[in-house]
Amino acid sequence: MATTNELICPTDGVKINETKVRLVAGLVLLTALTYLSTGWLALPALLAADFGLRSSELGKYSPLGAIAQGLVDGLGLTFKATDQEPKRFAARIGLVFGLLITGLHLADIATLLPTIVLATFAALESLAGFCAGCHVYTYYVRLFPKAA
Repeated sequence: MATTNELICPTDGVKINETKVRLVAGLVLLTALTYLSTGWLALPALLAADFGLRSSELGKYSPLGAIAQGLVDGLGLTFKATDQEPKRFAARIGLVFGLLITGLHLADIATLLPTIVLATFAALESLAGFCAGCHVYTYYVRLFPKAA
């Protein structure tokens, strides 16, 4: 019997480690904050590339994912299952932010606001386990059920 969450939020049936996801979000937060303090273009470009990998079938090549997995393994952190598809959707939103920040930087337009938004959502995921993109995903599948 399907639960309410399954009816609202269809998934692909693949479980991933929420502990690793939260560590990746912490790395995104640190990267965004470092970008804010240095203005180094490579950092939002790295975030865009990493979000692109994690939002596709190429997630195993994610540099931030590899670092987070090393931390999980090295620290002996526990596996906490969560659904992959809402996290992939959230990564697609992160990809848009990474591309936006990179593009604005290249156009010499202020990147403070989108970087703060990205950092805030990364902090919510990392520190509180709140995935804003996952909540947006729930509404997305309600509005566009064939696309999910």
